[in-house]
Amino acid sequence: MDELLSVRQLHVDFVTDQGVARVLDRISLGIAPGEVVGLVGESGCGKTTLARAILGILPAGAARIRGGEIHFKGRDLLREDRDVVNDQVRGRAITFIPQDPFSSFNPVFTVGTQIMDLMKWKSPRLTRGDGSRPRGRWPALLRGYPRERYRADRDAVLEILRAAQIPEPSRALTRLPHEFSGGQRQRFMIAMALLPRPDLIIADEPTTALDVTIQAQILRLLRRLVKERGVSVLFTTHDLGTAHEICDRIVVMYAGQEMESAPTGDFFGRPAHPYTRRLLESLPSPDAEI
Repeated sequence: MDELLSVRQLHVDFVTDQGVARVLDRISLGIAPGEVVGLVGESGCGKTTLARAILGILPAGAARIRGGEIHFKGRDLLREDRDVVNDQVRGRAITFIPQDPFSSFNPVFTVGTQIMDLMKWKSPRLTRGDGSRPRGRWPALLRGYPRERYRADRDAVLEILRAAQIPEPSRALTRLPHEFSGGQRQRFMIAMALLPRPDLIIADEPTTALDVTIQAQILRLLRRLVKERGVSVLFTTHDLGTAHEICDRIVVMYAGQEMESAPTGDFFGRPAHPYTRRLLESLPSPDAEI
Protein backbone atom coordinates (compact mmCIF):
# COMPACT_ATOMS: atom_id res chain seq x y z
CA MET A 1 0.00 0.00 0.00
CA ASP A 2 1.29 3.46 -0.88
CA GLU A 3 2.06 5.68 2.10
CA LEU A 4 -0.04 8.78 2.67
CA LEU A 5 2.80 10.48 4.56
CA SER A 6 6.48 9.65 4.18
CA VAL A 7 9.15 11.45 6.21
CA ARG A 8 12.66 10.56 5.09
CA GLN A 9 15.96 11.43 6.78
CA LEU A 10 14.59 14.64 8.30
CA HIS A 11 17.26 16.68 10.06
CA VAL A 12 16.24 19.74 12.11
CA ASP A 13 18.50 21.96 14.23
CA PHE A 14 17.54 24.73 16.63
CA VAL A 15 19.76 27.76 17.06
CA THR A 16 19.98 28.76 20.74
CA ASP A 17 22.04 31.17 22.81
CA GLN A 18 24.19 28.20 23.84
CA GLY A 19 24.76 27.02 20.28
CA VAL A 20 23.12 24.68 17.78
CA ALA A 21 20.97 21.82 19.10
CA ARG A 22 20.16 18.86 16.88
CA VAL A 23 16.50 18.11 17.60
CA LEU A 24 15.66 15.70 14.76
CA ASP A 25 18.52 13.50 13.63
CA ARG A 26 17.68 12.09 10.19
CA ILE A 27 14.42 10.56 11.34
CA SER A 28 12.17 8.60 8.97
CA LEU A 29 8.48 7.79 9.38
CA GLY A 30 5.63 6.52 7.21
CA ILE A 31 1.84 6.48 7.64
CA ALA A 32 -0.53 4.49 5.44
CA PRO A 33 -4.06 5.66 4.54
CA GLY A 34 -6.40 5.03 7.46
CA GLU A 35 -3.56 4.08 9.83
CA VAL A 36 -3.20 5.40 13.39
CA VAL A 37 0.49 5.68 14.25
CA GLY A 38 1.69 6.43 17.76
CA LEU A 39 4.85 8.50 18.11
CA VAL A 40 6.13 7.60 21.57
CA GLY A 41 9.01 9.06 23.52
CA GLU A 42 10.03 10.97 26.61
CA SER A 43 9.56 14.73 26.84
CA GLY A 44 12.12 16.58 24.73
CA CYS A 45 12.84 13.71 22.32
CA GLY A 46 11.52 15.64 19.29
CA LYS A 47 7.92 14.45 18.92
CA THR A 48 6.35 17.90 18.76
CA THR A 49 9.14 19.22 16.53
CA LEU A 50 8.43 16.44 14.03
CA ALA A 51 4.70 17.20 14.15
CA ARG A 52 5.34 20.90 13.59
CA ALA A 53 7.76 20.18 10.75
CA ILE A 54 5.09 18.16 8.96
CA LEU A 55 2.61 21.01 9.43
CA GLY A 56 5.19 23.59 8.33
CA ILE A 57 4.91 25.62 11.53
CA LEU A 58 8.41 25.39 12.99
CA PRO A 59 9.55 28.67 14.59
CA ALA A 60 11.15 30.58 11.73
CA GLY A 61 13.76 32.36 13.81
CA ALA A 62 15.15 29.31 15.58
CA ALA A 63 14.52 26.15 13.55
CA ARG A 64 16.70 25.11 10.62
CA ILE A 65 15.75 22.19 8.37
CA ARG A 66 19.15 20.85 7.30
CA GLY A 67 17.97 18.02 5.10
CA GLY A 68 15.39 15.38 4.38
CA GLU A 69 11.99 15.10 2.74
CA ILE A 70 8.35 15.20 3.85
CA HIS A 71 6.17 13.61 1.16
CA PHE A 72 2.40 13.91 1.51
CA LYS A 73 0.24 12.31 -1.18
CA GLY A 74 3.30 12.27 -3.43
CA ARG A 75 4.33 15.92 -2.96
CA ASP A 76 7.40 17.04 -1.02
CA LEU A 77 6.01 19.64 1.37
CA LEU A 78 9.47 21.08 2.05
CA ARG A 79 9.84 22.02 -1.61
CA GLU A 80 6.21 22.82 -2.38
CA ASP A 81 5.09 26.42 -2.93
CA ARG A 82 4.15 27.97 0.44
CA ASP A 83 0.84 29.29 -0.88
CA VAL A 84 -0.10 25.81 -2.06
CA VAL A 85 0.73 24.34 1.36
CA ASN A 86 -1.31 27.05 3.08
CA ASP A 87 -4.28 26.74 0.72
CA GLN A 88 -4.51 23.01 0.14
CA VAL A 89 -2.62 21.17 2.89
CA ARG A 90 -2.30 22.82 6.29
CA GLY A 91 -5.64 23.00 8.06
CA ARG A 92 -7.42 21.14 5.27
CA ALA A 93 -5.73 17.92 4.12
CA ILE A 94 -3.69 17.85 7.35
CA THR A 95 -5.31 19.11 10.54
CA PHE A 96 -4.17 19.37 14.15
CA ILE A 97 -5.50 18.53 17.62
CA PRO A 98 -3.58 20.45 20.32
CA GLN A 99 -2.57 19.32 23.77
CA ASP A 100 -4.40 22.12 25.59
CA PRO A 101 -7.86 22.83 24.14
CA PHE A 102 -8.55 25.79 26.45
CA SER A 103 -5.60 27.88 25.25
CA SER A 104 -6.55 27.07 21.65
CA PHE A 105 -9.88 28.88 21.95
CA ASN A 106 -10.26 32.66 22.13
CA PRO A 107 -11.92 33.17 25.53
CA VAL A 108 -14.02 36.20 24.48
CA PHE A 109 -15.82 34.69 21.47
CA THR A 110 -18.42 31.95 21.49
CA VAL A 111 -17.41 28.49 20.38
CA GLY A 112 -19.83 28.79 17.46
CA THR A 113 -18.25 32.01 16.19
CA GLN A 114 -14.81 30.41 16.22
CA ILE A 115 -15.93 27.19 14.53
CA MET A 116 -17.81 29.07 11.80
CA ASP A 117 -14.74 31.26 11.22
CA LEU A 118 -12.80 28.04 10.67
CA MET A 119 -15.43 26.92 8.16
CA LYS A 120 -15.29 30.25 6.31
CA TRP A 121 -11.57 29.71 5.82
CA LYS A 122 -11.20 25.94 5.53
CA SER A 123 -14.61 24.60 4.48
CA PRO A 124 -14.49 21.79 1.89
CA ARG A 125 -17.06 23.86 -0.02
CA LEU A 126 -14.67 26.81 -0.41
CA THR A 127 -13.11 25.62 -3.67
CA ARG A 128 -13.01 26.39 -7.34
CA GLY A 129 -13.86 23.85 -9.99
CA ASP A 130 -10.23 22.68 -10.13
CA GLY A 131 -10.18 22.02 -6.38
CA SER A 132 -8.05 25.06 -5.48
CA ARG A 133 -9.17 27.74 -3.04
CA PRO A 134 -9.73 31.35 -4.01
CA ARG A 135 -6.80 33.43 -2.83
CA GLY A 136 -6.90 36.70 -1.01
CA ARG A 137 -6.09 38.31 2.29
CA TRP A 138 -7.84 36.46 5.07
CA PRO A 139 -9.94 39.40 6.42
CA ALA A 140 -11.61 39.74 3.01
CA LEU A 141 -12.35 36.01 2.87
CA LEU A 142 -13.75 36.02 6.40
CA ARG A 143 -16.12 38.94 5.70
CA GLY A 144 -18.00 37.27 2.87
CA TYR A 145 -20.07 34.18 3.68
CA PRO A 146 -22.74 33.29 1.09
CA ARG A 147 -25.98 32.34 2.81
CA GLU A 148 -26.34 28.95 1.14
CA ARG A 149 -22.82 27.89 2.03
CA TYR A 150 -23.24 29.20 5.59
CA ARG A 151 -26.31 27.02 6.08
CA ALA A 152 -24.62 23.97 4.60
CA ASP A 153 -21.49 24.55 6.70
CA ARG A 154 -23.52 25.04 9.87
CA ASP A 155 -25.40 21.80 9.21
CA ALA A 156 -22.03 20.05 8.78
CA VAL A 157 -20.83 21.56 12.08
CA LEU A 158 -23.92 20.36 13.95
CA GLU A 159 -23.57 16.90 12.43
CA ILE A 160 -19.94 16.50 13.53
CA LEU A 161 -20.70 17.90 17.01
CA ARG A 162 -23.38 15.25 17.43
CA ALA A 163 -20.89 12.61 16.30
CA ALA A 164 -18.44 13.99 18.90
CA GLN A 165 -21.16 13.56 21.56
CA ILE A 166 -21.52 17.26 22.37
CA PRO A 167 -24.88 17.65 24.18
CA GLU A 168 -27.35 20.11 22.60
CA PRO A 169 -24.97 21.20 19.81
CA SER A 170 -27.08 24.18 18.66
CA ARG A 171 -27.05 25.62 22.17
CA ALA A 172 -23.39 24.70 22.66
CA LEU A 173 -22.42 26.96 19.75
CA THR A 174 -23.75 29.99 21.66
CA ARG A 175 -21.57 29.40 24.73
CA LEU A 176 -18.08 30.61 25.65
CA PRO A 177 -15.12 28.20 25.98
CA HIS A 178 -14.88 28.53 29.78
CA GLU A 179 -18.41 27.15 30.12
CA PHE A 180 -17.22 23.69 29.03
CA SER A 181 -15.16 21.07 30.85
CA GLY A 182 -11.73 20.04 29.57
CA GLY A 183 -13.15 16.86 28.06
CA GLN A 184 -15.90 18.77 26.24
CA ARG A 185 -13.40 21.29 24.88
CA GLN A 186 -11.27 18.45 23.55
CA ARG A 187 -14.35 16.99 21.86
CA PHE A 188 -14.71 20.34 20.08
CA MET A 189 -11.05 20.14 19.00
CA ILE A 190 -11.60 16.67 17.55
CA ALA A 191 -14.71 17.86 15.73
CA MET A 192 -12.89 20.89 14.32
CA ALA A 193 -10.02 18.72 13.12
CA LEU A 194 -12.50 16.51 11.23
CA LEU A 195 -14.59 19.32 9.71
CA PRO A 196 -12.35 20.05 6.67
CA ARG A 197 -12.50 16.30 5.80
CA PRO A 198 -8.74 15.80 6.19
CA ASP A 199 -6.62 12.88 5.07
CA LEU A 200 -4.35 13.13 8.14
CA ILE A 201 -4.79 14.43 11.68
CA ILE A 202 -1.79 15.21 13.87
CA ALA A 203 -2.82 14.83 17.51
CA ASP A 204 -0.15 16.24 19.83
CA GLU A 205 -0.68 14.56 23.23
CA PRO A 206 -4.38 15.49 23.13
CA THR A 207 -5.33 13.76 26.40
CA THR A 208 -2.45 14.88 28.62
CA ALA A 209 -4.44 17.64 30.34
CA LEU A 210 -7.42 15.35 31.11
CA ASP A 211 -8.08 13.02 34.02
CA VAL A 212 -7.83 9.28 33.42
CA THR A 213 -11.57 8.59 33.04
CA ILE A 214 -12.04 11.39 30.51
CA GLN A 215 -8.87 10.32 28.69
CA ALA A 216 -10.38 6.90 28.02
CA GLN A 217 -13.61 8.44 26.70
CA ILE A 218 -11.74 10.82 24.38
CA LEU A 219 -9.50 8.04 23.05
CA ARG A 220 -12.49 5.82 22.25
CA LEU A 221 -14.26 8.73 20.56
CA LEU A 222 -11.24 9.69 18.46
CA ARG A 223 -10.58 6.10 17.45
CA ARG A 224 -14.19 5.58 16.38
CA LEU A 225 -14.51 8.82 14.42
CA VAL A 226 -11.27 8.45 12.45
CA LYS A 227 -11.95 4.80 11.63
CA GLU A 228 -15.46 5.62 10.42
CA ARG A 229 -14.04 8.31 8.14
CA GLY A 230 -10.86 6.52 7.04
CA VAL A 231 -8.62 9.30 8.38
CA SER A 232 -4.96 8.65 9.22
CA VAL A 233 -3.61 9.90 12.56
CA LEU A 234 -0.15 10.69 13.89
CA PHE A 235 -0.66 10.50 17.65
CA THR A 236 2.20 11.81 19.79
CA THR A 237 2.37 10.71 23.41
CA HIS A 238 4.76 9.79 26.21
CA ASP A 239 2.17 7.38 27.65
CA LEU A 240 2.52 3.79 26.42
CA GLY A 241 -0.89 2.87 27.80
CA THR A 242 -2.51 5.56 25.68
CA ALA A 243 -0.60 4.38 22.61
CA HIS A 244 -1.74 0.80 23.22
CA GLU A 245 -5.36 1.96 23.43
CA ILE A 246 -5.56 3.81 20.11
CA CYS A 247 -2.66 3.00 17.77
CA ASP A 248 -2.25 0.43 14.99
CA ARG A 249 1.52 0.89 14.98
CA ILE A 250 4.02 2.48 17.35
CA VAL A 251 7.20 4.38 16.55
CA VAL A 252 9.62 4.99 19.43
CA MET A 253 11.75 8.14 19.43
CA TYR A 254 14.82 8.92 21.49
CA ALA A 255 17.07 11.99 21.12
CA GLY A 256 15.57 12.89 17.75
CA GLN A 257 15.99 9.42 16.25
CA GLU A 258 13.69 6.49 15.55
CA MET A 259 14.53 3.53 17.79
CA GLU A 260 11.85 1.09 16.65
CA SER A 261 8.70 0.86 14.55
CA ALA A 262 6.31 -2.08 14.93
CA PRO A 263 2.63 -3.04 14.93
CA THR A 264 1.18 -2.44 18.39
CA GLY A 265 0.86 -6.14 19.24
CA ASP A 266 4.47 -6.86 18.27
CA PHE A 267 5.69 -3.76 20.07
CA PHE A 268 4.27 -4.86 23.41
CA GLY A 269 4.74 -8.60 22.88
CA ARG A 270 8.11 -8.80 21.13
CA PRO A 271 10.05 -5.52 21.43
CA ALA A 272 13.18 -5.61 19.26
CA HIS A 273 15.28 -2.64 20.38
CA PRO A 274 17.04 -2.57 23.79
CA TYR A 275 15.68 0.94 24.48
CA THR A 276 12.13 -0.27 23.82
CA ARG A 277 12.61 -3.23 26.15
CA ARG A 278 13.89 -0.94 28.91
CA LEU A 279 10.97 1.40 28.28
CA LEU A 280 8.47 -1.41 28.72
CA GLU A 281 10.30 -2.75 31.78
CA SER A 282 9.91 0.67 33.41
CA LEU A 283 6.11 0.42 33.34
CA PRO A 284 4.61 -0.21 36.80
CA SER A 285 3.28 -3.73 37.32
CA PRO A 286 -0.22 -4.14 38.81
CA ASP A 287 1.16 -7.08 40.83
CA ALA A 288 4.06 -5.14 42.33
CA GLU A 289 4.26 -4.96 46.12
CA ILE A 290 3.99 -1.52 47.71
